[in-house]
Amino acid sequence: MKTQTTTSIYKSIGSNLLLALLVAFVTTVPSFAVTDDHANHAAAAAPATLVQIVRNVTAQFIDVNAAGPAGYQPLFGCVSGPDHGAMGVHYINLNLVGDGEVNSSKPEALIYEPWHGGYRLVGVEFIVDAATWSSNHDAPPMLEGQAFQFVNSPNRYGLAAFYELHVWAWRDNPNGAFVDWNNWVTCEGQ
Repeated sequence: MKTQTTTSIYKSIGSNLLLALLVAFVTTVPSFAVTDDHANHAAAAAPATLVQIVRNVTAQFIDVNAAGPAGYQPLFGCVSGPDHGAMGVHYINLNLVGDGEVNSSKPEALIYEPWHGGYRLVGVEFIVDAATWSSNHDAPPMLEGQAFQFVNSPNRYGLAAFYELHVWAWRDNPNGAFVDWNNWVTCEGQ
């Protein structure tokens, strides 16, 4: 009888210890489950203010089918880097590009990456014609402390000189949230 009771106690302690170790493991080890990139992004470190603004105003465009009714159209195909990375497919709102202003809640372009036969939103680009901007402002454009880059003409897009700012709000960029080319974006899915 004593052996049976001792064995029961060891089994009980063993089960409780195993359960405690399992709980400790699950709560301290990061999840390796494959999930949607958009859902994972919410758990990332606190983003820059502009990144958060862009996420808030573009969440409605996660489904590429919402871009067209809002005035965005695909132009230039999938843009890949000259030596590395890509930007993706730019869905551009020409009315916003032509207004000569920049507004953090109204990006001129939504950027999608070809993905498994469809498109996933990876970021935005703010764009303004340089001559129009300069005729009304004394300094280059900035949004939430982020400076725009000047792209002179001639350029690979055949456009007049413009200012632009990329914001990788839905796809992390190992080189920074405001860098043009994203090494984690590809045009291979097109």
